[in-house]
Amino acid sequence: MNEQIEAAIKVLKEGGVILYPTDTIWGLGCDATNPQAVEKIYKIKNRAESKSLIVLAADADMICRYVKEIPEMAITLLEINDKPMTIIYPGAMGLANNAVAEDGSIGIRVPEHQFCKALLKKFRKPIISTSANISGEIAPVYYKEIPQNIKDAADWIADAELEGDSTHSASQIIKLGLGGEVEIIRK
Repeated sequence: MNEQIEAAIKVLKEGGVILYPTDTIWGLGCDATNPQAVEKIYKIKNRAESKSLIVLAADADMICRYVKEIPEMAITLLEINDKPMTIIYPGAMGLANNAVAEDGSIGIRVPEHQFCKALLKKFRKPIISTSANISGEIAPVYYKEIPQNIKDAADWIADAELEGDSTHSASQIIKLGLGGEVEIIRK
């Protein structure tokens, strides 16, 4: 797996796009701080830039570097949650502007997936994580379901066997406010 991580990091540092398994489903990813790399993701997916993206972070410490203030509820949810959960935080900072929602928020997930955790820890920056499909089409759960045009557009593709500890379903999404507001976007 170390060779896979090194190859992915090389592409991420060069502003490229990777196709990789996450804790949920297969995703397209790039350096979440690089606006040119993020733009490539939008073009591959044929997705409007007005739709924000989700990023993966290694841990709560990494989240702290990219969000102005973390709502108290987020720490509790990160500690007790036992399935993939994306939290939408207000006040994104240090990320590519085209990855952030118009209201300044950003969806971040801390994955429990061996490959993702190791990649994020070694890369030391958040990575975009969006489904490996054209916008509006069905999101591929398994590697064999990824359309060839998506594979062709990626600069690097992870080995298919790394999908082993994925849940194969989308994460829940919860939006939190600094005043204790909680909105469930997707269960």
